[in-house]
Amino acid sequence: MLLSELVARPELRLRVLHGSAADLDRSVRWVYPTDLPDPSRYLGGGELVVSGLVWRRTPADSERFVAAVARSGAAALVAGEAVFGDIPADVVDACRRHDLVLIAVPVDVSFGAVTEVVIGALSAARGDRLAHTLGRHRRLLAAFAGGAELAELAGSVSAGTGLVCRVLTAAGGLLAGPALPDAERDAVVAGFLTAGRLPVTVPAGRDGAAHLVVPAAPGTARATGWLVAAQLPPGTAQAGTEAVDAVGELAAIAALDRSRRREGAAVARPIADDALARIAADTGDRPETRVRLRQAGVEPDGTLAVVVLRASGVADPADTAHTVLLDALVGTGPAAVGVLGGDAVAVVAVPGRADTPDPVEVVLGAVHRLGPGLAGGRLSAGVSRPSTAEALSGALAEAGHAAGLAASRVGPVTSVRAGEITSHVALLAGVPDDVRRGFAAQVLGPVLDHDARSGTGLVETLEVFLDESGSWNRTAARLHLHVNTVRYRIGRVAELTGRDPSSFTDRVDLYLALRSR
Repeated sequence: MLLSELVARPELRLRVLHGSAADLDRSVRWVYPTDLPDPSRYLGGGELVVSGLVWRRTPADSERFVAAVARSGAAALVAGEAVFGDIPADVVDACRRHDLVLIAVPVDVSFGAVTEVVIGALSAARGDRLAHTLGRHRRLLAAFAGGAELAELAGSVSAGTGLVCRVLTAAGGLLAGPALPDAERDAVVAGFLTAGRLPVTVPAGRDGAAHLVVPAAPGTARATGWLVAAQLPPGTAQAGTEAVDAVGELAAIAALDRSRRREGAAVARPIADDALARIAADTGDRPETRVRLRQAGVEPDGTLAVVVLRASGVADPADTAHTVLLDALVGTGPAAVGVLGGDAVAVVAVPGRADTPDPVEVVLGAVHRLGPGLAGGRLSAGVSRPSTAEALSGALAEAGHAAGLAASRVGPVTSVRAGEITSHVALLAGVPDDVRRGFAAQVLGPVLDHDARSGTGLVETLEVFLDESGSWNRTAARLHLHVNTVRYRIGRVAELTGRDPSSFTDRVDLYLALRSR
């Protein structure tokens, strides 16, 4: 009900003491009778505050009461004339100062009559709105069940409300609706992740346009949730009740779509997990691994990159990282996403065209966008350099090492690209898997065979010896051996490999061979 409709009721004989015609276009959400000196704690905005002015003793009381009501966002103050025979001037002045609509009720008109009119109108309007809402909701559900895409449904709600509706992941991936400028998208997502309560209206556009943001899956962690962002017309502070209802219905449909996609991802994940396990076992170039990658969603014959995402400080870290990575990849192109060793891993197709966005850049930007919503948790991402299927094992190791370095940095979201790593790890990871394995076998083959036959632990001793920079005593202490035993074992390594561990050049060969296995 509008204030203008209430004032127009002839049987009430209400007088407007302050408020323009535009002010009277405000909607009344409910009626709240009160004579408390400060009723603000009981007001939520949009109420018609009805008062007999019993609280007024001095003009200062009027200032306090009116300021509290105006600050709470009430639609208007309806004041009775019974106590003073008229409305005191200080009450009128206070309403002018705080721009609060003031309406006077004659002595012979009861507050009950005013309340009855308002509640009757609100009840009728709500009944009509409920019937309309149910009809619209049924139509949306029927369209969704009939195979309508989320983008089509978002367009339908946009056309019906006059708002521009978009469905986004918490990482900013656009699922439905027109593209959004990066800065505006960042503001909408940040508003969703940090709001104390949802829905929330987020001022995001440079033109002053705001967005009504509604969660698409209430109850889930925000960092792995979806949202509907409804862009309001410029200059509009908040959406009307009808529009809010429609956006909420779209959010409910988006939640169903999210569940459906999650079920599909759960079915695809074992295939991707198997492909990743094969890659980790140095079989990335084998036909069966290529088949698994194709089944998981990525073509192995092109240029590829590996992204490793590690979550900590959150419930179910592996599943959280997997969900975040799926959401971050929205709109980027083909990718196989699974879990390996507690980390989420994506093998991503890297396009060779300059006019195509780099999917790795998109993923890292999306993951970093989630920082404000992690609530003490952390995400650490590592990215390999571009690779081929033949060198995927090295790319996986490279990305995993980068994720480990990222985890050692400070911040809720950290990332490291392999290009930032200037060590032998990056060098070895870029070498084709069969070349690395061949080098390791050529240098260490006799030692590995000797250990397999006799179990003397020559490889372990060599690893510790090199890790301790060639110190006999420290190596013996770590392995709980006598120094002479260490000397004997390292001597056997030298005999079997033809390389002297005391020589820097030979020591480098041995170290790289150990890391190339």
